[in-house]
Amino acid sequence: MSKATQIAEWLETRWVTPSYSGWLLGGLFIFFFISATNTLAGWLYVLSGVGIALLAIAAILPERILRNIQVHRNPIYPVSVGDNLTIELVLENPTAQPKTLIQIQDMLPYVLGQPVTKVVETIPPHGNYHWVYFQPTQRRGIYRWQTVNLRTAAPLGLFWCRRSRVEPSKAVVYPTVLPLTHCPLIDEMGIEASLQFNSDRRTQTATEGITRSLRPYRWGDPTRLVHWRTSARYGELRVRELEVLTGGHELVICLDSALPWRDKTQSPGIPSEDFEQAVIAAASLYFYALHLEISVKLWTAGAGLVRGSQAVLETLAAVQPGEDIYAENLPSSPLLWLTQNPTGLHTLPPGSRWILWPSAQEPNRQSIESTPLPFVQNTPGITINPNQPLQLQLQGPLK
Repeated sequence: MSKATQIAEWLETRWVTPSYSGWLLGGLFIFFFISATNTLAGWLYVLSGVGIALLAIAAILPERILRNIQVHRNPIYPVSVGDNLTIELVLENPTAQPKTLIQIQDMLPYVLGQPVTKVVETIPPHGNYHWVYFQPTQRRGIYRWQTVNLRTAAPLGLFWCRRSRVEPSKAVVYPTVLPLTHCPLIDEMGIEASLQFNSDRRTQTATEGITRSLRPYRWGDPTRLVHWRTSARYGELRVRELEVLTGGHELVICLDSALPWRDKTQSPGIPSEDFEQAVIAAASLYFYALHLEISVKLWTAGAGLVRGSQAVLETLAAVQPGEDIYAENLPSSPLLWLTQNPTGLHTLPPGSRWILWPSAQEPNRQSIESTPLPFVQNTPGITINPNQPLQLQLQGPLK
């Protein structure tokens, strides 16, 4: 920004700055005044005096138009990535004079979009003007901004005046939630937890006592849960749904957000694509577990244990890779670990599961993706392939 532009910005926000026509008329009236002093022609004095008075009036009125205008925001409802934010502002004119020809500019954060501008023809006396616009979203996050600029050159268009109003705003963009029809990662963890719970109670050796309902067989279901008598009656396989993770058992989905995730396409200020996939996976697995009526929580390094749909979505909207660790230690119960670091998988509690995004900066990424990890053979998991859809891989068999 040049020095002249900085001066013009300073004048416009604190007083007024001339428009092109203002500079032109100002120069013309100064020329008339210089000519009058040289020729002592009275009509030139009158013309230059009228012109200077006109410029003075044109410099005072824009600030008076913007004075006393109040700006209010209505709450912005959260949306998912790809949906439009509905942003509504209300301009209130508490004076007895109408406010005309005002330019409104909502200063959105640059990561959300460019500033949005609207021209208002008039705000009636003691009246309001409602402005509603829709802002597309491309990235999850919690966006905050507070500045609304009011700008006018009315009524003569010779001077621009701009004043800012501070009205804090918060917009939450949730991550995408994939519609999973089945997920062996969670299904098998629930089965193992239920069987262990049944063994601890020692009420019976069979699984009859923990069956909740019967449902059609889905690909990936263990055959030991097939209810053969009912399957023969209906002519199709029926599987027992067990009381998954009840009686004190719960599932904890842990996102390794303390790790500075990296990939080859990462740009400064933009989170890793692998990390964004991990956030989508965490949200999808959480709501899949809720659909199965499992007691489930989310853990991140910055927020710790979080429960509840809205709280989880807001936590996943705000989480960033490499964040500071403010949370308590990881739970000692079996958990579902989402990470990019394979070296810590052997330390997971017994019965845990994992989802691994191999680092794109590692030279042996393809070998990691295609071969099982020997030190976690007793802890099944999934190695994500970036060339395949995430939803299909979450619904695929364990490795």
